[in-house]
Amino acid sequence: MAFATTQSAPRASAPSGDYVLVLTCPDRPGVVHAVTGFLVRHGGNIIESQQFGDQLTGRFFMRLDFVLPEAGADAGGGTVGAEELRRDFAEATAGFEMTFELWDARAPYRTLIMVSKHLHCLNDLLFRHSTGSLQIEIPVVVSNHRDAEPLVRAHGLDFVHLPVTPETKQHAEDRLRELVAEHDVHLVVLARYMQVLSDRLCADLAGRAINIHHSFLPSFKGAKPYHQAFDRGVKLVGATAHYVTADLDEGPIIEQDVVRVDHGYNQEQLVTAGRDVEAQVLSRAVRWHAESRVLLNGHRTVVFR
Repeated sequence: MAFATTQSAPRASAPSGDYVLVLTCPDRPGVVHAVTGFLVRHGGNIIESQQFGDQLTGRFFMRLDFVLPEAGADAGGGTVGAEELRRDFAEATAGFEMTFELWDARAPYRTLIMVSKHLHCLNDLLFRHSTGSLQIEIPVVVSNHRDAEPLVRAHGLDFVHLPVTPETKQHAEDRLRELVAEHDVHLVVLARYMQVLSDRLCADLAGRAINIHHSFLPSFKGAKPYHQAFDRGVKLVGATAHYVTADLDEGPIIEQDVVRVDHGYNQEQLVTAGRDVEAQVLSRAVRWHAESRVLLNGHRTVVFR
């Protein structure tokens, strides 16, 4: 999650009275007191609280899930929504050099998914989305191939075919920017999208684009990494989900996992194990981001699971 400004534009949703507040600021006395004082004035009740003070950077990170009485009424009996809460919170914490986001806890992230020909991560995300286990809306799926179109259409979602060649790469990225703006997209997920984004596009999507890759890098680069790993007799297969940056596959890490394999695995079984862990790691990263549980800390992340 990027904290480029003090406040962020609200995600659309009906007020539920349940809000999530995430913040970061220089670590100093009085921060928690200011935050809790703000909640007391609004009659808020904390139902989940997590915080972390990074002694190396001197930064403080916090995530609160709180409810207001009577689904949006403040302590004085009036109604209050996320926009008013943001204004009041900014005033209450003005002296702390604080950046924050405050959302209705039920507001979904509008998520654009990009994919190429490997559909296992996309399939997993679409299934979890269909069951309501991910707090996201998917307005469109974009691909440089048509392989994913039947799957996407089967879920009742829009599909955009956006071919990419050296000659059309700039046009494709410009069209992607248009889709992000047109659909009010909060998050872009590269679900095995096998194209390198330009430095400019990476900057445009900083803190709101997630990628997944196998954890063989840099050992087995290029085509068929799982087959290369099989030939070397690997004993662990893993995956890494991270934010997209101009440094290829080196962005701040959100989640990682591994599974143990052995000599009994053939090449296809190794590929299957790798695909399973990739899908699981990516879905966790998307879920945590959509629930405002991931905060950027320089080149690292703070993840309040």
